[in-house]
Amino acid sequence: MRIDAFNKISQLYKTNQVKSQASTPGASFSDRLEISQTGKTYQIAKQYVTATPDVREDKVNEIKQKISTGTYQMSNEELANALIHKYFDELI
Repeated sequence: MRIDAFNKISQLYKTNQVKSQASTPGASFSDRLEISQTGKTYQIAKQYVTATPDVREDKVNEIKQKISTGTYQMSNEELANALIHKYFDELI
């Protein structure tokens, strides 16, 4: 935008002139914030998710124990599906 065009527009709307507001004596104003029930539910859910650990140590330890004892069984199909899901989840 050209500066001279901006100046003409600001003159047209008189944006350079600032009007002062007179305060009303004795009037009191206060701001108020209300959070909806959906917002409160979201906050509670977020707190639970934040408090939950990313890694479930009990499951990891159980699988580690099964692997070390040689009792962990996983079919080739399950392994392939897990690899494909992991690959495509990282692309998104």
